[in-house]
Amino acid sequence: MPAVISRRKFLAQAAATTAAAAPAERRLKIVSVKAAALPLLPVSRFGTSKFTSDFDPARWRWFGPFSQLAGSMLVQIRTEEGITGYGLGGGGGAAVYIIEHHLRDLLVGANAGNVELLWEQMFASSSFYGRRGLAIMAISGIDLALWDIAGKNAGVPVFRLLGGAAKEKAPAYYTGANIDRGLALGFRAFKLPVTLGVTDGAEGKKRIVAQLTEARKRIGAEALLMIDCLARWDVPYTLEMADRLAEVRLHFIEEPLWPDDLDGYARLCREVRGTRIASGEHEYTRYGFQELIRHQAAHILQPDLTWSGGLTEGRRIVTLAAARGLPVIPHRGSSLYGIHLVVSSAVCPMAESFGTGEPGNEVMEAMTPRFENGFYFPPEKPGIGVELSSQMLKRHAPSLL
Repeated sequence: MPAVISRRKFLAQAAATTAAAAPAERRLKIVSVKAAALPLLPVSRFGTSKFTSDFDPARWRWFGPFSQLAGSMLVQIRTEEGITGYGLGGGGGAAVYIIEHHLRDLLVGANAGNVELLWEQMFASSSFYGRRGLAIMAISGIDLALWDIAGKNAGVPVFRLLGGAAKEKAPAYYTGANIDRGLALGFRAFKLPVTLGVTDGAEGKKRIVAQLTEARKRIGAEALLMIDCLARWDVPYTLEMADRLAEVRLHFIEEPLWPDDLDGYARLCREVRGTRIASGEHEYTRYGFQELIRHQAAHILQPDLTWSGGLTEGRRIVTLAAARGLPVIPHRGSSLYGIHLVVSSAVCPMAESFGTGEPGNEVMEAMTPRFENGFYFPPEKPGIGVELSSQMLKRHAPSLL
């Protein structure tokens, strides 16, 4: 007669059998966290630090060494198991200092697989001086390096960890003033910088109309045309220029106002005609994008994953946007650090160019996915897809060796 066992004993034996059959979770112990300033474009791209007087207009446009791609920095995280992840962040040497003197304490010895937990801990730990700007730029680089490790550990490109591809390839638009270069590369969408604004008066308005009328002729009637104002306009100016440019058919006007003017952006979104308002390149974390959405202050959201909190926050921002029916077009979304979110998200219709056609360096090229005839393709290699040789690091970031 078979032995009779109690229900408690049966459940305990079943649990033990299941545990023995299931593979143990691989703990990826972080043993090294390093960061190095890595300018991808020159600081002089936004002017000069030499001024003629206290009232020199150039003083308002000197963005310094910690801004934009001039302030890029590279994060390197190594695990005890021999996996190395690379992440791109912002804030240059200032963000590197935050990592080396604060955030590294939270990472060394921790499990690299706990990506979201580590994000929340870094955010909470830096919130009394951070929340936006440099601290979030530092966290962004770390978060992207952790996702790189996660993909390499799983043996798949990161977009596979995000649910797979929502599109085979991402339509791209070219950012830059050299329209001929963009056309030769095969782009069918263009975003032009507009360097004139309120202080340039009526003559400046005429020159903007002439510039964009000519651009429309050169790219053709079917191509998309956008402009980036880099916060040089105000609300009345933007509304007037949108009307004046109606025949040019702008797909969107990017960042016409200073990023914190939410009331101004909300008014633009209510009143602008014939185009849409894009913003968010200089916003941070899901909390900042929640405010943009709550104020109805953007028709298109533009987070930069290397500045706004990494891929962990990028996913959250996309979820918020999808719930409100808003498209997300990440700033520099065609970098290898942005393309994973773009191709895995149905609400991301386009990718902004990164590296393609730009006078960047070899590191920037290594961070750019395959581009063909107006489209970027997701990488097939495990992780983020960025490969940096020791020779490349020796030339551009020797402190990481």
